[in-house]
Amino acid sequence: MTMDVSYVARNVSIPDRFRDYAQEKFSKIEQLSTRAQRLEIKVTQQSNHRHSAEKLTVELTVQGKGKVIRAEAQADDKFAAFDLAFGKLLERLRRLRDRQKDRHQKRVSVADATAVLPPVEPGQSLVEQAMANQAAQEHAEQDGQDEAPVRIRKKIFPARPVSVDDAVDAMELVGHDFYLFIDAASGQPSAVYRRKGWSYGVIILDADHPDAEVHEEDIDYRAAAV
Repeated sequence: MTMDVSYVARNVSIPDRFRDYAQEKFSKIEQLSTRAQRLEIKVTQQSNHRHSAEKLTVELTVQGKGKVIRAEAQADDKFAAFDLAFGKLLERLRRLRDRQKDRHQKRVSVADATAVLPPVEPGQSLVEQAMANQAAQEHAEQDGQDEAPVRIRKKIFPARPVSVDDAVDAMELVGHDFYLFIDAASGQPSAVYRRKGWSYGVIILDADHPDAEVHEEDIDYRAAAV
């Protein structure tokens, strides 16, 4: 095992039996990603005040060579939550490996890379799509439970300027429907997101010209590399 593995526990203990169970599966990560350097396993227990049942969340994060791949799942048991999250992680690692192979043979099209991804509905904004996906996930995982109060989770990430193409790749690796980044070409805060028809969109905020008209143009994925 060459990866550095760390465990983070919140409101729950991590027994040796769980660590042994997880370690048996680490080799699958290295088979799919030879550049994986670090794996973080975070286990969180969240109590529901209205119900006796308690949900366990397992979040897996793989880092290596500038790439971050993340997967998360929830279940009543930490082992079940780990299996669900691990399955998602392996799928994202497979997709990354396949894209890297294709780049050595041929440049993969956006249509091929996103054929199995859910598109954004026509007329639906980025925020509306994110809210709809979150609501659907919470409904599936907490079916039958009362609605929880509205909460806002705030996360602050270090921002390293990247290209639009790299932002699209990073969005797919973390499994999100949108990705915030600093555009290396303009130096401005931006967001990429999925659109209908296996295509992507990018929004760039121009703070220097707040009264300017909206400007639109079409660009090709990895056009410079073809």
